[in-house]
Amino acid sequence: MDIKTIIELKIEDTPKNSIKYYWLELITNGLGEPVSLPIMVARGNFDGPTVGLTAAVHGNELNGISVIQRLFDDLDVENMKGTIVAVPVVNIQAFNSGERFFENGVDLNRIMPGKEHGNISQIYAHRFINLVVNKFDYLLDLHTASFGRVNSFYIRSDMNNSITKKLALLQDAEIIVHSPPSDGTLRGAAEELNIPAITIEVGNPNQFQKKIIKSGLEGVHNVLAYLKIIPDEIVELNRETIVCSKSYWIYTDQGGLLTVHVELREKISKNYHIATLKDVFGNLIQKYYSPECGIVVGKSVNPVNQSGGRIIHLGIE
Repeated sequence: MDIKTIIELKIEDTPKNSIKYYWLELITNGLGEPVSLPIMVARGNFDGPTVGLTAAVHGNELNGISVIQRLFDDLDVENMKGTIVAVPVVNIQAFNSGERFFENGVDLNRIMPGKEHGNISQIYAHRFINLVVNKFDYLLDLHTASFGRVNSFYIRSDMNNSITKKLALLQDAEIIVHSPPSDGTLRGAAEELNIPAITIEVGNPNQFQKKIIKSGLEGVHNVLAYLKIIPDEIVELNRETIVCSKSYWIYTDQGGLLTVHVELREKISKNYHIATLKDVFGNLIQKYYSPECGIVVGKSVNPVNQSGGRIIHLGIE
């Protein structure tokens, strides 16, 4: 397959009624060689909006890659309106090394939109926003949990915004967490450019999970059908999605071996015993309790827990 190398994404360079793949040169490494992003563009036969799909902003978050690949396998561009632009791997450096963070130890999803004249991660983020994301009309950003943690299938969205609220509800997720765009996130940077955006948390890191990939794909399909980019019907929404007004992580204050006693999506009451921390000899260090009623959005599954380690991600309905 002939894949063209480009230095800027130009939607019009992809002919209507076609799918094209590109390598976008973003930065250069210490040898002066380009570090390139994979770009997938599906342009329909008719005019319409441009929807962006991004995955692997953290290098170990892989489910979103499979969502994008499966979507493109089934697209019928002849009957499509508008354009779908997908970036299956945003964080090339971290992806190649099997890590979560960029090569200088920075979380790309905390420094968006980056800086034109900054360090390597800031320049990388800045160019990605300006050369790619700036071309979108909508953004669906696919993520997963991180090392040692697991997630429910949940969405982060500004539920006070009627457009992003609709995009979130179309995902048929287990949980939606109301999150006004926070400084530094890809979602936040997009919304600062007036691009409606949501974050889709599709399962766990370092693996492909068929069931949750299917759920993520159906949610993306629903958005494309709702925007009339594809001439399909919206997949029936079967779940009773729980909408949370806020969420936060509960942390340990000491190190030791942690056992978390609650399950994903479990509703818990105030003062519920959520975890137990023991030392290496098996002696009890501390028990942890829920500070208020809520639902378990995510949790730690790594028993080795240092001071300040995560216990559960608690959503407040």
